[in-house]
Amino acid sequence: MTRTLLPAALACLLAYGPLILADNWPAWRGPTGQGICKETDLPLSWSAAENVRWKLPLPGPGNSTPIVWEDKVFLTQATEGGGKRWTWCIDGKTGKVAWKKMVPYIGSEPTHATNPFCSASPVTDGERVIVSHGSAGLVCYDLAGKELWRRDLGEFRHIWGNANTPVISGGSCYINCGPGIRTQLLCLDKKTGEETWKIPIPGGHEGLGGRENWTGSWSTPLVLENKLLVSYPGRLIAFEAGSGKELWSCSGLGKLVYTSPLAREGVAVSMSGFMGPPLAVRLGGKGEVTESRRLWRQERAQQRIGSGVIHEGHIYILNDPGVLECIRLKTGASVWKNRLAGKSWSSVVLSGDRLYTADDGGSCFVVKASPSFKILARNELGERIRASIAISNGGLFIRSYKHLWCISKP
Repeated sequence: MTRTLLPAALACLLAYGPLILADNWPAWRGPTGQGICKETDLPLSWSAAENVRWKLPLPGPGNSTPIVWEDKVFLTQATEGGGKRWTWCIDGKTGKVAWKKMVPYIGSEPTHATNPFCSASPVTDGERVIVSHGSAGLVCYDLAGKELWRRDLGEFRHIWGNANTPVISGGSCYINCGPGIRTQLLCLDKKTGEETWKIPIPGGHEGLGGRENWTGSWSTPLVLENKLLVSYPGRLIAFEAGSGKELWSCSGLGKLVYTSPLAREGVAVSMSGFMGPPLAVRLGGKGEVTESRRLWRQERAQQRIGSGVIHEGHIYILNDPGVLECIRLKTGASVWKNRLAGKSWSSVVLSGDRLYTADDGGSCFVVKASPSFKILARNELGERIRASIAISNGGLFIRSYKHLWCISKP
């Protein structure tokens, strides 16, 4: 009997082994904040009919990315032109809505037609979910939908709106409040919403008087050990997470920053938007480190809105024109550039040696993360996508302008 049971048990372990590696996706860019997924047994091909576990109709457009904790999916959604700002909790197994919570807003908050309200993604630590609704405030719920606290962060005023996602680390919640004339980096107690520290960031402007004055950062902070890396107009800054003290900064960014920082292999990377300069800097140092630790800087690049990933000495990023690029981490040299399809705001997600991303037209791509370019699959959903792909429990969670999709193997 023992000889019979052992092979059967081994077969079960082999069959269900990938499930052991299942991971939560607690924030916009996953558990590391850098778009990296531990799971590798993921779908390679899908369509609007193939490998669809479920799809949930949405009442309007949205750019925010879903997050996942165990069997719960959380999503932000605006209706009535931003007058109602929602947090949805969805059953990850069935696609049915478990609960919805709404925050009204009757003020006047500017944004751009391509940036619907509620573009910030939620964040969770498994006990609470925190959402930023811009001028309607920062709200914290428990996982059953009970409101725990709410904080008014004042008006968010920029001609292109806001999209800064909060971050949870340890006992704190961090949010880059802006862009606009009033821009600040804020640290709150995640349990109470009480302010721990606040750092005013100079240089914001609404864009009055011409394009030359359109400045600002939509960058989400990256938590790296006990530090926060945040990209701002002109420079990448490292703050001490506990106190907000500025540790070091590296100059060279442009006036607009849409992407979030990356940091692996001892190097931090920050990329400007609106065809502005990217740069890389060796981690560490104190004070102004531009001359002593900056590895490279390029004067111009393609428009970059979505963020990239770092893998084995290379940066992979899908640029706004729909061009996927591989860049050497230590030198900034371009290894290859290849157009996938149409324009894209989607960030890149790394699973093993595969890159997952999407374009504005609803085409989803799986590409080899390698110095040699190779498309592994192109999958069509046929609906506008400006969010990034979230990965958890063997599923791909993709938010389009019409549906929230859960893609998985049978």
